[in-house]
Amino acid sequence: MLQKTSDLQDISAIKRHGNTTTTTIIGDMVAFLDTYPELRSSLHELYVHLHQHPELSMQEHETAALIEERMTGLGYEVFRCGGTGVVAVLKNGDGPVVGFRADTDGLPLLEDTGLTYASSARGTMPDGADVPVMHACGHDTHITAAIGAATLLVQDQEAWAGTVVFIFQPGEETADGAVGMLADGLWDRAPHPEVIYGQHVWPGVAGTIDISSGPAMSYSDAWKVTVKGRGGHGSQPENTIDPVVLAAHMVVRIQSLISREVPAQKAAVITIATFHAGLKENIIPPIAEFTLNMRNLDAKVREQLLTALRRVINGEAMASGAPEPEIEEIYTFPLLTNDPRETARVIDVLRDALGEDNVLHKPAVMGSEDFGALPDALGVPGVYWFFGGMPQDLVDSDEPTPTNHSPHFAPMIEPTLSVGTQAAYQTLMTRFNLDRSR
Repeated sequence: MLQKTSDLQDISAIKRHGNTTTTTIIGDMVAFLDTYPELRSSLHELYVHLHQHPELSMQEHETAALIEERMTGLGYEVFRCGGTGVVAVLKNGDGPVVGFRADTDGLPLLEDTGLTYASSARGTMPDGADVPVMHACGHDTHITAAIGAATLLVQDQEAWAGTVVFIFQPGEETADGAVGMLADGLWDRAPHPEVIYGQHVWPGVAGTIDISSGPAMSYSDAWKVTVKGRGGHGSQPENTIDPVVLAAHMVVRIQSLISREVPAQKAAVITIATFHAGLKENIIPPIAEFTLNMRNLDAKVREQLLTALRRVINGEAMASGAPEPEIEEIYTFPLLTNDPRETARVIDVLRDALGEDNVLHKPAVMGSEDFGALPDALGVPGVYWFFGGMPQDLVDSDEPTPTNHSPHFAPMIEPTLSVGTQAAYQTLMTRFNLDRSR
C-alpha cells in the first residue's frame, strides 16, 4: 500500500507500529529503501532490535558484537578499537580512501514513547547506580543507516573503486569514544581517509536534511565544582563559612559572564544544571557542589570563558574567606567544523538525491559532538549533517516536538532510515567516483 508522508503523521500509530509496513513517498519519490525490499526488511528488524537493546557509553558490548557479525558477514575486514569501538574496512581496488562514522551508545533514561519495541534495558553507571537505558539520541538509527550503506557498497562494488572505512564509535555521549579510539591507535591500524562523513537524526521533518558549512556544532566543557566552607549550626552562621551562600554567589556571577564579558556577536551559553548541598535544614554543610556546562563556537571565546570561570569561582571563595574550591573537568567536546568546499559538494549530492527543498543549509547549533576529533587527528576534511525523523504535522503543531535526549524521542522508522541510508551511501559513492567524473 502506498502512502504519502502526510498520511503517516498519526503519532499514536507511529508509536504503536513504528511505520514499518507501508511504502512511503517523499514528495514525488518513493523512499529509497523501498527499491531494496529485502534490505529494507533487514534494516527495519535491525533497528527495532537495536532500539530494544541500548547500552551505556563505553559498555556497548552486545552492540559491538552485533556490528562485527554484520560487517564481517558483508566481507569487511573488522577489528575492535577503543574497547567497544568497531572499525570495518572494505578495499575495492585503487581509489580514494573515505571514512564514515556512526556512534553506538544509549543514554541513562527511562523510555516513555509508547512504542511496541520500547527499551526495557538497564545498565550500571560508573558510580554503580542501576539505571534504565534508552536510545534517546537516535544512535540506533545511525548504526542501522551505516550498515545499510555498507551493504549497498558491497552489492554495487563494480560501480566504484577505493577503500571505505566505517567507524562505529562508542561513548559519544560522554566524549570518551573518539579520543579512546584515537588513543588505541585508530589511525595506526586503519587506512587514512581523505575525508570523513557522519550524520545524526534529530527532530526535524522526516525526509529532510539540515547541514552547516564551517562551524557546525559547538565546543562543550563540563566541570564539577566543589565549594568548601566550614559547617555548623544553622542558628550560628557567624561561626561558619556557608558554602551554600558562597556557591549561590558563584552561580549568579557566572551567569553574568555571557552578557557582560562576551561580545553580543559571539554565540556562547553557560548552564548550571545541578546544585547539591546539605542534609538537614538547620545544619550548615561543609561543602556544596554544582556542575556547569559551557558552549561556544570560537576558540578565543572559549579560552576567555574558561579563564573567567576560574577567576569568578576562586575570587568568590577568596572574598568569603573560604578555601580554594576544587574544579574537576568532566569532559570536553571539540568544535565540529564542516569543511566548506566538501560541504558544498555534499549539499549538491544530497539535493540531487532528495530534492533541493529537502536539503537546507542551516547555521551552527549549540549542541556538541566528538565526531570532529576523528578528521582533526588526520588534518582532513570532515562533513556532518542532520536528518529529520518526525512527522510534518507534529513539527508544525503547537505541541513541543520531542527532542533528542527526551524520554519521548521516537523517530519514524520510514522515511527516516531511507534518508539516512541514502545520504550515507550516495555521499560515499559520489566521492569514490569524483575523479572519474572530472
